[in-house]
Amino acid sequence: MDDTLFMQVALELAHEAASADEVPVGAVVVRDGQIIGRGFNQPIARHDPTAHAEVMALRAAATHSGNYRLPGCTLYITLEPCLMCCGAIMHARIARVVFGASDPKTGAAGSVMNVFSDARLNHHTEASGGVLAQECSALLSGFFVARRQRTALA
Repeated sequence: MDDTLFMQVALELAHEAASADEVPVGAVVVRDGQIIGRGFNQPIARHDPTAHAEVMALRAAATHSGNYRLPGCTLYITLEPCLMCCGAIMHARIARVVFGASDPKTGAAGSVMNVFSDARLNHHTEASGGVLAQECSALLSGFFVARRQRTALA
């Protein structure tokens, strides 16, 4: 599988989130080289604190598969997942997570903590980061710079 190719698709979805004035994070679920779920951040539009890109992609993949368990799948995310999303990822039995930018404030796949490696838990997801990290980070940084500028002008 080509991690860069699937991360590029996740980045396209992150741009959709930015266009909707949501924090620009995108995610795709891949099984056997095929995308079976797509998502981008939508908590503001949906009035739903759980509508993170990862959760939206997991929901789509589960609907596609007819099962809430998604063994053998890889989840590509433009930003390191938070604790809530890591819980959903583990409950879905995702085999592998690949993320772009690290999140030093809320990242739960290695930055603040690494939930996936906790031996006390019954499911362990392989996690790695840094795929298209510069592009993912630049999109997030640019979004927040623009938001701060709009706020300052208001």
